[in-house]
Amino acid sequence: MTRRELGDAATTVVAEGSDLLIERVFAAPRELVWTAMTTAEHLARWIGPHGTTTEVVELDLRPGGRWKWINGEVAFLGEYLEVDPPKRLVRTTAPEQGPPGPPAVETITFEEVDGGTRVHWLTTFPSPDVLDFAVSTGMAMGIVEQYERLAGLLAQG
Repeated sequence: MTRRELGDAATTVVAEGSDLLIERVFAAPRELVWTAMTTAEHLARWIGPHGTTTEVVELDLRPGGRWKWINGEVAFLGEYLEVDPPKRLVRTTAPEQGPPGPPAVETITFEEVDGGTRVHWLTTFPSPDVLDFAVSTGMAMGIVEQYERLAGLLAQG
């Protein structure tokens, strides 16, 4: 398995096997980071690369609840599997017009660290090939840019 470092100085993005790991420390309290990452009004302001807009169509934040947002011309959707505010979130995710097969599973943890919150976001894709395809679309740069947008939103309080 080849390990690929795809992030920048602020945001770690590592692809290996079927897993994509994203990690960043935000200079904000854990509850604020949780809120920014789990409410429609805030998600719409930072999800996606620079210059894109996101419409949050559905967000039912509970186990079994569904979510869907549209970024540019691509819709993403899934189901919440675990919701443990403000510590942990597990959900499925897939593009609405994606290939058939199982969705990816995202496990996002929020850890208090000195002066902020470490977000550890692990996405397990159905196979290494599906991860390779996602990475080939420019996903890693989009992740770095959306985390820059999130950091800016958090800095505003």
